[in-house]
Parts: sequence; structure tokens; C-alpha cells
Amino acid sequence: MKRNRAILFVLPNLFTVSSIFCGMYAIFQATGSGSDRFFKAAIAIIFAVLFDSADGRVARATRTQSEFGIQMDSLADAISFGVAPAVLVYKWALFHFGLLGMAVAFVYATCGVIRLARFNVQAIQASSSSRHFTGLPIPLAAANLVALVLVHARSGGVVLGPQPLLLVVVLLLSALMVSRVRYRTFKAAGARQAGVAALALLVLVLVALVKTGFALMFMGLMTAMLALGPAEELVRLVRRRLPGRSSDEDSREEGCEEETA
Repeated sequence: MKRNRAILFVLPNLFTVSSIFCGMYAIFQATGSGSDRFFKAAIAIIFAVLFDSADGRVARATRTQSEFGIQMDSLADAISFGVAPAVLVYKWALFHFGLLGMAVAFVYATCGVIRLARFNVQAIQASSSSRHFTGLPIPLAAANLVALVLVHARSGGVVLGPQPLLLVVVLLLSALMVSRVRYRTFKAAGARQAGVAALALLVLVLVALVKTGFALMFMGLMTAMLALGPAEELVRLVRRRLPGRSSDEDSREEGCEEETA
């Protein structure tokens, strides 16, 4: 019995280790040679995202969540979604700007680590599962950078020319990670709602693959998820300013915000 329990405990950590491997592979590819090195690095980070999303679900399914797992997962995320994308985007395009490009890549990695540290503190202090993340989740930030690399590779490009707008994009992702903007975790959805949403997403993905190909579909999906947090914050702000809103409603919303922050 104890042996089976030990195996179950190791299982989610294997997914975490796989995510670390993908992050390291992405770094090796981004700093290596070859016309498809950035494409390979981007795909490796996507696989890291998949492994990262699986380890938590496996831990909950096997009831093997632990403080050790939380810390290991965050350390893996710092490599796979903090350092690896920073190295990738620098070698792909930001190197044109010299020290400025290096500084922007450094800011991204640093904000990612800050985001992970804040998440760990909130996870320890939380008495129940929250319906929101505070700040842009670092895997989503990495996925948005990866989407840009994939779209550029799809057009036949390898190294991107000097694009000042990319500096703004990387800094925006960095700022969103350490912001108070809330992003849905979708943990509150019931099994039926989750099944319907998964089916709808599958149909959407299949249609998008036929019409646009993987790269454009992936970028569109990641951009939509990125914009969801600020859009919902804007809706909440407008609702608070509506005339005739009762103080009880404001109090309940404030209480909900404190619970999910």
C-alpha cells in the first residue's frame, strides 16, 4: 500500500520534470544553430505548457497535492516559462537592440519569477480554491510569445528584424504578470459545463486548423485568453460606476475580490 502511494506521489512530479526538460531543450535550441531552431524551441515550450497543466490535475486526481509539489512546480515554471521564453525572444529578435533588448528580456523573466512567488504565497494562505488568478499566469505569457515565433516561422522567417513594437509587447506581458488584473481559473465550472466547453473548443480548433493552420489559430486563441482578464476588469469597473447600484452589491463584490485575490 505504501509503495503504491509512493508511486502516485511521484507521478505528478514526473510531469513537472518533463516540463523542465522541455524548458531546457527550448534554451538549447534557441542558443544553437539551424534554420528551425526557434520553431523547435517554441514547440518545446508548448509541450512544457501541456505538462504543466497536467501535473496539477494528476496531483488532484491522485490526491497527492503537497507543499513540495507546489514549490517544485513553481521552480519548473521559472525555467520553462520565465527563462526559456526570455532567452528565445532575445535570440529571435531582441538582440537587435543590444543592452536594451537584454534588459527587456531580463524584465520579463524577473516579473515571471515575482508572479510565481506571489502565487505561492497566496496558495499557502488561501483556505479554499480561488476562481481567479491574480495577474497574468506565466504559462499564458510564455504562450503568447511562442505564438509570435510560430507565426513568423510559418511565413518562412527565422530571425525577426528590429521591431520596436516587440519591446512593448514583452513589457506589456511583464506588467500584466505582476498586475492585479484577475484571470479566470475555470475551476468552478461543473463537469457538464466543462464538457460542453471542451467540445466547443475542439470544434473551434478543428475549424481554425482547416482555415488558418496551427500557428495563426494558436496566436488567436492565446490573444483572446490574454485579453479576457483586462476585458473583465473593464466590465467590473463599468458596473461599479452604474447609477443606482446598491452598497450591498458593492460590498458583496468587494468581498468576492478579496477572496479571489
